[in-house]
Amino acid sequence: MNNVSFRDNSGFVFKYNEEIYRQINTVYKDDYEQVMNSGLYDELVSKHMIVSHKEVDTEITGNGNGYKIIKPEQIKFITYPYEWCFSELKDAALLTLEIQKIALKHDMSLKDASAFNIQFKNGKPIFIDTLSFEKYKENAPWIAYGQFCRHFLAPLVLMSYKDVSLNKLLVTNIDGIPLELCCKLLPLRAKFNPANFVHIVLHAISIKKNENQSHNSNMNRGNERSNQENLNPKFSKLAMSGLIDSLEDCIKNLKLPELKTEWGEYYTNTNYTPDAFYQKEEIVKEFIQTITPETICDLGANRGDFSRTAINACDKTFCLSFDIDPAAVELNYNLIKKNGEDRILPLILDLTNPTPAIGFANKERADFSSRFKCDAVLALALIHHLAISNNLPFENIASFFAKLGEYLIIEFVPKDDSKVQILLSTRKDIFSNYTEEFFEKVFSKTYIILAKKQIRNSKRIIYLMRRK
Repeated sequence: MNNVSFRDNSGFVFKYNEEIYRQINTVYKDDYEQVMNSGLYDELVSKHMIVSHKEVDTEITGNGNGYKIIKPEQIKFITYPYEWCFSELKDAALLTLEIQKIALKHDMSLKDASAFNIQFKNGKPIFIDTLSFEKYKENAPWIAYGQFCRHFLAPLVLMSYKDVSLNKLLVTNIDGIPLELCCKLLPLRAKFNPANFVHIVLHAISIKKNENQSHNSNMNRGNERSNQENLNPKFSKLAMSGLIDSLEDCIKNLKLPELKTEWGEYYTNTNYTPDAFYQKEEIVKEFIQTITPETICDLGANRGDFSRTAINACDKTFCLSFDIDPAAVELNYNLIKKNGEDRILPLILDLTNPTPAIGFANKERADFSSRFKCDAVLALALIHHLAISNNLPFENIASFFAKLGEYLIIEFVPKDDSKVQILLSTRKDIFSNYTEEFFEKVFSKTYIILAKKQIRNSKRIIYLMRRK
């Protein structure tokens, strides 16, 4: 048994026989029974807002505090909010608020509003923490309000008004971006937006004031519940509904400025002829049909054109579609929503600096490599960026790819290609080993080359390899 959750006294998540379970502790018994008996669970499951679960009779943990053990619907790939684009985080925020509104109808309330309680399934966000609900207490404030603002509102406002990459602040602030920090970073015009002024500026001032009062009274500054109760000593259900509506309106009105980046417009500036691009798609499709992978990591996916080629080539394939550019990932996710696609998940990833393990003892949030193991890796028009732009040796690249998947479909872009020449135009060419022959020699140490095809009207080559 591997316990991967240790902060919540209501229960904990653990892994047993490579599957995820959750123990519900006795202290949470009454709340859990109301979740299940009030109709809340059934409504959320029927609306695909929360993962379903089954109660397990067998004792697994040996923990004497246990009331029940449940086996939730398994989410294969766990992702984090600092890997999401703006619209993914926005949709996750709106789902959290909608769940809170439904919970109030059943005399319950979210005690946690963490962005980490959301995952993506079938192209849409879904809530995964069954133990985040508590019985509604008359005239009590929404205890998760501050957490919601730190985890959702603050990063979304910063992404909208300041920079689209600022959700990365969640990596160094595991319980959300402090509102005081958010205020310091926001431009003046954002602070005078009425909703931002209430939920961020005044909220931050109130928290600071309350912390000072708590300190003077020798109270616990870290107690979220006492802080929120001091901010809102009496808070009716009607007032709470108004608060949720206000937050919902605020988030719905947030938008990104028009984003134009090199990678967001990559396919409008490609050096492929239409025939070469078509043949590249046909080669990728053929290789996918040869190996029929259930899961693919598409690295450097841009807006996901070849992620779609992959899932169309094999009807059982699910594709994780990674790119460093938030604009490209945003476009990819919006295409998924527009087309109703459910087998692609776009995520932001810098391959030269992948998501680290963070939290207490680096155990609360796992690193990139441990979460994303796939049957195949797709690395198209990528090798020159890694080897030339970032000085990464072929050996290191091959080793990294091999950890992610058994098969590799990779495109080699030769040095005389116009895209490589652009990279070399601003730096000295020290890459004497950047050749097709040396590439094959190095990658053959890690992989068996199963097939090799040159793209017509191009010197680029696509390989199908299998890890040794």
